[in-house]
Amino acid sequence: MAKKTAAKRNDLTQSPHYNYVPIIDRPKLKMPKGARVAVIPYINIEHFPHDIPGTAIIPGTQRFNPDPLNYGWRDYGNRVGLWRMMELMDKIGMRGTVCLNAEIIREYPRIMDEAIKRKWAFIGHGINNAPANFLSGIDEKKEREIIKGVLSAMEKRIGRKTKGWLSPFLTHTNNTPKLLAEFGVEYLCDYTADDHPFPFNVPKGSLISVPYTVELNDIPAFQNVGISSEAFGDAIVDQFDVLYDEGADNARCMPICLHTFWVGQPNKFKHLKRAFAHIAAHDDVWFTTGDEVNDWYRKSYLK
Repeated sequence: MAKKTAAKRNDLTQSPHYNYVPIIDRPKLKMPKGARVAVIPYINIEHFPHDIPGTAIIPGTQRFNPDPLNYGWRDYGNRVGLWRMMELMDKIGMRGTVCLNAEIIREYPRIMDEAIKRKWAFIGHGINNAPANFLSGIDEKKEREIIKGVLSAMEKRIGRKTKGWLSPFLTHTNNTPKLLAEFGVEYLCDYTADDHPFPFNVPKGSLISVPYTVELNDIPAFQNVGISSEAFGDAIVDQFDVLYDEGADNARCMPICLHTFWVGQPNKFKHLKRAFAHIAAHDDVWFTTGDEVNDWYRKSYLK
C-alpha cells in the first residue's frame, strides 16, 4: 500500500515533498472497469488582465500597454477556442478538468455556466495568470491569503469544495503543499513526476499528486520546443499508444494539458481532433477528471 508519511530524510537532497518510490516497487494499479489508461484532459481557462504583460506569441510587444497583438491572441481562447474544444469533447464523451483562475468567475460568467452544465471538474489555479500573481517567492501569510481567496470564490460559485490545485505556471513555495492540505485540498498537480498518483509529505491532512504533464502541454510544446501542430497531435497519439500497451499490466494515467488560445486555434485543433479520435477508437479507456482519479486512488490505494 502507498505510504502516507516519509522516513527521516535529512541526508537526502531530493524534494522533501514526496518520497522516491520507483514504479517497479509499487502495487500494480487496476482502474475501474479494467481500464488500461485514464485520459485526463486538463483545460487551462485563464484570465490575463489587459494592462499587465502575459503569455506572448510575439514577446517583442509584450512590454507595451496596451499590447493588442498578444492580448487579442490570448483572448481568442476564451472567445472562440474553448467553444471549439468543448464541442469536440462533448462528441467524444470527455469532460475537462478546468485549471481555473479565480478571476474567470467574475470576468467570464458564460464560461462558468457552460463548464458547470457539463459537470466538468474544477481545480484552483491562482488569481489570474499575470506573472505578478505567481506563487514563487512570497511569504506564508500572503500565500495563505491567495489560496484561501481562490478556494472561497470557487466554492461560492461552483457550490462545492475544490479538491485539486495547479499553481500558476507551476510555481509555488515550500509552504504550498502544507497550506493546501490545511485548507482541505486533496490533490496537487505541480509535480509532473509520474504516470501514477502518489502521496505528498504534509504535516496535517492528506495531499496526493494527480498526474499533470509538461510533455503533452501545448505551451511548452509550441512556445518552448517549437514543434509543429501536426507533431503535437502525433505526440498525443504516441504517448497514448505506449501507455495503452503498458496499461494492460499496470494501468497508467495520461494527462493532456491544453490552453484554449494555443490548441484552440484551428490549425492546431485539427491535430488535437485527430489525436482524440485515435484515443476514442480504443476500448478500455477511462475518460475522466482529476477529481475522479483522486477519489479512485484514495479509495483503492491510499491506506
